[in-house]
Amino acid sequence: MSIYLKTGRVKSEWTDYNGHMNLAYYIHLFDLAWETMLQRFNMGEDSAKGEKRTTFAVESHTTYNQEVKVGEEVDMNLIFLDHDKKRVVYKLEMINKEKKYLAATSEVLSVYVDLKIRKVVEFEQNKILLIKDFIDANNSEFNPGSLTLISKLKK
Repeated sequence: MSIYLKTGRVKSEWTDYNGHMNLAYYIHLFDLAWETMLQRFNMGEDSAKGEKRTTFAVESHTTYNQEVKVGEEVDMNLIFLDHDKKRVVYKLEMINKEKKYLAATSEVLSVYVDLKIRKVVEFEQNKILLIKDFIDANNSEFNPGSLTLISKLKK
């Protein structure tokens, strides 16, 4: 199972000479989908601009399972989420909307940053509660397969 975040469509300018979407745009679509979760946790663009706090990705592991081509739509889903006081690990999947195959996955380790001092800081308690409540409500939907970055959390 998974938690739907967003649908994207492969643009012609995103394809390369192999006739499929270039790897940079897989990451772009994953990043756009993750932003929907950051907004839910009050850590996305609004927080970066208003509170000067947001997340920075510091490590990622991406698989490219099957190609996607111009015009195809892909659903971006959350398949795992966990955190500690300063970090979050999440894993997303990209599913071809029409043909229903797994196109790619992306597991990311992000840190919480105070943009005023450009340093990693602890999540505020209200943000910890938002993440925890979301995990508690959706944990049964997570099916991440193998995880590469989970050991980076300091629990």
